[in-house]
Amino acid sequence: MQQQSNKYASLAWPEVDLIGFDTETTGKYPLSAEVCELAAVKWRGGQIVDTFQTLLKPSKPMASEVIAIHGITNEMVETAPKMEAKIGEFREFIRGGLVVAHHAPFDLGFISLEFEKHGIDLPLEPALCSSLLARRLFPESENHRLQTLVGFFDIERGQAHRALDDARACLEVTFRCLRKTGESAALVEAFAAQGGALHWQRFSIRELEAMNPVARILIQAMREEKVIEMCYGAGSTSGEKRRVHPLGLVRSLDGDYIVAYGEKDQRSKRYQIEKISAAEIV
Repeated sequence: MQQQSNKYASLAWPEVDLIGFDTETTGKYPLSAEVCELAAVKWRGGQIVDTFQTLLKPSKPMASEVIAIHGITNEMVETAPKMEAKIGEFREFIRGGLVVAHHAPFDLGFISLEFEKHGIDLPLEPALCSSLLARRLFPESENHRLQTLVGFFDIERGQAHRALDDARACLEVTFRCLRKTGESAALVEAFAAQGGALHWQRFSIRELEAMNPVARILIQAMREEKVIEMCYGAGSTSGEKRRVHPLGLVRSLDGDYIVAYGEKDQRSKRYQIEKISAAEIV
């Protein structure tokens, strides 16, 4: 991974294929939610050269609160292809380019899981995050949500929370950020601005399962929708067993964690995986 980052770091950003992409999902977390729309926009040599967009049929109906966010209804995806029919096509679309997404760890987490689920190797090329770049390079923006930045940069507005328009907007925000580093600056400047290159492997669920026995149990519980009993080394009841309902797992740059509903305190919260000393499926 480091070798691949070094390969791209020395290149001027206008020399690289940049691919803005976005996912719309049925929930917040990989494993417990699915992608219902996937889109990407490919830029090469100063112009858009190709686009990719598809609705995807999830395995379960979407909840009304999710539909209210992106406007994709269960009726719209009823005849859409399943992920297995499109994930290989998407992999070919991004091959050889650097992907960029807004809040990229979210999208990389969902798509890394799908690549692994369908036996597709994770890309070796590093990724960029337009949110991280904008926070560092344009701190004067009111906030760094995509739609706020669209207004801040006076970018043509599309339909918010639809994958293709958000992918285009993300790419335009990224161009504003890259130009701030220099009209022909090396990508090393962009990687430094966002805190380092993002690697697909960092969001691998398969790797987490292989190297962490506790995580393996947590992932199994989420896949099977089971309750777990675990010992957590933090909080007011540190070290005591607690029974929780896992809602999702996130591989974060700040540390991997699960979100779970605790039976004792009757609320959902984050639990850092490194602080879970033991877990078993109830």
